[in-house]
Amino acid sequence: MKSQPDLKLLATFLAVVRRGSMAEAAAELGYVPSAVSQHIAALERAMGVELIVRRPGSRLILTAAGRSLAQVTETLFDATARFQDAAQAIAAQELAELRVGVYPSAMTYLLPQVLATLRERRPGPRIRLVVVETDEGVPRVRSGDIDLLVAYRYLPEDPPVPSEALTISVLGREPLVLVAGAEPGRGGPPELADCLERDWVSGHANNPDRRLLHRWAGELGIAPRVALETDDLHSMLAMVRAGLAVGLIPATLLGPHRNPGVTRVPLPPGTTPLHREVLAVSRPDTRPPVLNDLVALLTRAVADVASLEEAEGS
Repeated sequence: MKSQPDLKLLATFLAVVRRGSMAEAAAELGYVPSAVSQHIAALERAMGVELIVRRPGSRLILTAAGRSLAQVTETLFDATARFQDAAQAIAAQELAELRVGVYPSAMTYLLPQVLATLRERRPGPRIRLVVVETDEGVPRVRSGDIDLLVAYRYLPEDPPVPSEALTISVLGREPLVLVAGAEPGRGGPPELADCLERDWVSGHANNPDRRLLHRWAGELGIAPRVALETDDLHSMLAMVRAGLAVGLIPATLLGPHRNPGVTRVPLPPGTTPLHREVLAVSRPDTRPPVLNDLVALLTRAVADVASLEEAEGS
């Protein structure tokens, strides 16, 4: 055999096998009987072997080669049908799995309830979560390895920024809260002036949160002494809780009853509130409906965090 047989000839062959007759196969396919006979002859020439024994006055008989070809052709056509179904589902954005990248604190505090709600509303593709920081996740969105990235941005000029390769939606603003360790017996929360005498905890020198801290402090005319550096927000909270430092913590980590031993430090009247943006990053025109629903639920969740923090601070 020099090449793969024509699928049209194979389809005719299977019809003949099912019907046991050239005439009945022709009726099923809408051909004249001579066309079916020509298809079978052409298939036998292509295969280089006899497939059907034709005896006048009796039903057709498959040779051993014919029986083997019928079996593998059935498998081929079944696989083709499954492929067509899958291709149609993909075209209709009925996907088997979507990969969502998310930064660690959002994975812990935002995604669980959001995904539970999404599952109740829209059974659909499996969502695989990948814990990844924003700077590592953006290249993976560009490459197609991640379908949607839940990211953050501390400063407007920082990446990620919209481009031909990226679509960016701002889901909301997550407040940043100045916190200190709780002091039993103290009449009220510490004031900003008290914090200036303490060590501060923040990210490393070139991190966005550290640059935001220094920009904010410069506007207030203060110079916080950063003595403890870490990229891990839970480590920051542990240091604050132990009374080793004060620092700016995203409000998501400070839900009701979530962090005993930590107290919010009220800022002076007129101080610009600090926040970081929560973003959804994807490639242009690649968000199926389920990801749009996920983005909408995350937007609501971020708004709830901001509302709760406003109530806590009032």
